[in-house]
Amino acid sequence: MTAGDSIPRQPGPPEPAPLLRAENLVKEFTVSGGGLLGRAGRFRAVDDVSLEVRKGETLALVGESGSGKSTTARLIARLIDATSGTIEFDGREVHALTGKALHAFRSEVQMVFQDPYSSLNPKHTVERIVTAPLAYQRRPIPGGARAFAAALLERVGLNPDHAARYPAQFSGGQAQRIGIARALAVSPKLIIADEAVSALDVSVQAQVINLLRRLQDEEGFSYLFIAHDLAVVRQIATRVAVMNGGRIVETGDRDTVFGSPQDPYTRKLLAAVPRIRPEWDAARRRNEQARREREEAEL
Repeated sequence: MTAGDSIPRQPGPPEPAPLLRAENLVKEFTVSGGGLLGRAGRFRAVDDVSLEVRKGETLALVGESGSGKSTTARLIARLIDATSGTIEFDGREVHALTGKALHAFRSEVQMVFQDPYSSLNPKHTVERIVTAPLAYQRRPIPGGARAFAAALLERVGLNPDHAARYPAQFSGGQAQRIGIARALAVSPKLIIADEAVSALDVSVQAQVINLLRRLQDEEGFSYLFIAHDLAVVRQIATRVAVMNGGRIVETGDRDTVFGSPQDPYTRKLLAAVPRIRPEWDAARRRNEQARREREEAEL
């Protein structure tokens, strides 16, 4: 090698495989037909969706009602089966899991739902609710149910002495914290939060978002965060995938999607965000002007 030759660059370490990889997901539902003939048809709620969630990150899946977000979440959690496509979680093909392997998967992927009251059994105490995932898995409860439930409640900011109470005795924000505690009980690798703060008051939303971020910092798990409110998404997401009509129309890191949206539908969603951050508006205007100038230059 002469003095003028450059030193060959050594390849860096390979990028780690994503925790979750979904490819070409399709979900069709049969719908009854109208009219005299009453023929049934097929409705495609999820149409060729591919996405990845990396370890320790938060991927926000956003879009308006009916865009396919929640159906995608249920496919990934295997609450429903896909019409076609594949889902790989931590190196395993999800559709092929049965028996104990399926039980193990369901402990590693937990859901937090939009309406905490409808997802919590009103006849069960909080202690029974938050320890139910371990009972379902037939796993021993460390330290006993009472101590375990008290520790979980304390972690999510609730009074540990309230484990003997029932869901109706809590506010909406407190009930959602119980749902989060239940998800934590089995030490998941991925939590799917399906519109988990949309039913809460704005001040309570901020508290729950801060809780979710703190728990992620402590435990290192990943979130698939389903939402329609981009102001909320901006506070928690690492990356953003935008859905419209059952398809993902744009994916990128949070700041890129918010600062320089490429798809018209994404720009429409951002235009509807309350103007609580003036700098977002300024950045959008600059990027929109630059986009128009590029398009004019190409003509």
